[in-house]
Amino acid sequence: PHPAPLPTSRAPPRAPAPSLTRLGGLVAPAAAAGLTAAVEQDGVPPPLPADVDLSAYRIIQEALTNTARHSGGTRATVRLGYAGHGLEVEVNDDGGPVPARSGPAPSGGSGSGSGSGSGNGIAGMTERATALGGTLRAGPRPGGGFQVRAWLPLPETRPGSLDQDPAGDQP
Repeated sequence: PHPAPLPTSRAPPRAPAPSLTRLGGLVAPAAAAGLTAAVEQDGVPPPLPADVDLSAYRIIQEALTNTARHSGGTRATVRLGYAGHGLEVEVNDDGGPVPARSGPAPSGGSGSGSGSGSGNGIAGMTERATALGGTLRAGPRPGGGFQVRAWLPLPETRPGSLDQDPAGDQP
């Protein structure tokens, strides 16, 4: 007799993990909601750590969702900038300001929205960026529209990163 297989506590994932390589999957639902979205890229994308890749994807997802649901805009541009030791994510639309969501005020950071940290609204996007040592700003653009702009550092630029030289680059 063979021993019974151990029960598994995790089911295999049903869909590929969210990633910037799957950005087209965010643009298609935006189009279905009546939003024309374009993607621009500046620089050559380096290999991104999973946490940076996922956070950038989720920030773009929330920004496009807010545009489609709240801004009244019909066009959005997603720009990914790869320069230096970080990733800049920018989402611009031609609508009006995104209203704050109801709920408690966010603790720390900037922006408005739910302070639940569940990834919803401007507060959730801000929390994603600051958890990586980055920044996020969101607000009306001069001349109209709304902008979400995040900077996410790559590991070699984060304080206390394991990728830093433990010797401190001494001469």
